[in-house]
Amino acid sequence: MNMIEGHMAIEVPENVPVWDVDPYDHNILRDPYDYYSELRAKGPFVYIPKYAILATGRYLEAKEVFTDWERFVSSRGVGLQDFKLEEPWRPPSVVLEVDPPYHTKTRTVIARALSPKAIRALKEGFQIAADKLVDDLLAKGTSEIVVDLAEAYTTTVFPAAVGLSETDSRRLVDYGAMVFNALGPDNELRQSAMAQAPDIVPWIMERCKRENLSTDGIGATIYAAADDGEITEEEAGMLVRSLLSAGVDTTVTGIGSLIWCLATWPEQFEIMKADPKLVRPAFEETLRFTSPVHSFFRTANVDTEVSGIKIVDGTKIMCSLASANRDERQWPQPDKFDVTRMPAGHLAMGLGIHGCVGQVIARAEVEAVSNALADKVGSIEFAGEAVWRPNHSIRALDRLPVSFGKK
Repeated sequence: MNMIEGHMAIEVPENVPVWDVDPYDHNILRDPYDYYSELRAKGPFVYIPKYAILATGRYLEAKEVFTDWERFVSSRGVGLQDFKLEEPWRPPSVVLEVDPPYHTKTRTVIARALSPKAIRALKEGFQIAADKLVDDLLAKGTSEIVVDLAEAYTTTVFPAAVGLSETDSRRLVDYGAMVFNALGPDNELRQSAMAQAPDIVPWIMERCKRENLSTDGIGATIYAAADDGEITEEEAGMLVRSLLSAGVDTTVTGIGSLIWCLATWPEQFEIMKADPKLVRPAFEETLRFTSPVHSFFRTANVDTEVSGIKIVDGTKIMCSLASANRDERQWPQPDKFDVTRMPAGHLAMGLGIHGCVGQVIARAEVEAVSNALADKVGSIEFAGEAVWRPNHSIRALDRLPVSFGKK
């Protein structure tokens, strides 16, 4: 068996175009939209010889592959590596990188800890924190929003909700970036991210222990399930770890992307401010338009077929969620940012059994920030160039200097 980047190197399926492109090229990661357009134009799937994978950027195919957990599994890894053939760099996530029936057990526990009822109790604190930060930024006038708002807010309210007794903003953000970069090829970007592991990973694992969590946070609810025999003590710690790996960087990215969209299309900010009911749809449109998680993989676990294309067992399929969310077959005027769109069915947080388990708390966090912006900010203007950070799975801003004007 020939292997490439930890997975089986498949041959080109019949009727699939070969595209000699590197989706992990830094220029594509920073500015991917021409790549997405060509990916969709080439057909339901393309074969990328550099990694011997299939890739899809169309909505219907991406949705089918991404949500059909019986044919296209997560347990063999959601990146390039096939866990059936090669041991991962860390123990797999017991919610993201597993399938039913095991997934059902662990997801039930974490979904209970992150239930709408549990999150409602946190909303007041989220709003107080968001209001204070926005007031501070209004007083400053010009700020670097990624660090001063998106990271500062998320790494304050989310660790507190989980129940961490000690936080470190830089380590929390860098851990998420490292986990998502690990899903790609073993290039300079991944190697640079993984070089931080000896410092970050032990710190994260220590924070996830029961004795280092409060008795009234989300983490304590997860450990209570271990006391009741639903999961083991070790699984409880790994579920808390999953919260920290997926619940910080993505929300930071979502907040930064929202502000970038509102600064880019100030007329849409005016529409949002005029109608408070559009605060939530504005974030959903941001998710569709910018797709914080730009791509995840599934692995074919059987010989199967999608859109007339034969797919063999062991095929790694890159689902370009960001491209699917711009598919003109699914969305009218997909390249227009429209806060009134209400884009139900976008793939930015997944769908089906592997839909983002933390989306309720993520939406609550961003809604608090959006409310503060709508209530307090008169204008959002760029105060310098927005810089996007290359990442193998996340489309994240590295810098976003803006000026907030008072109402």
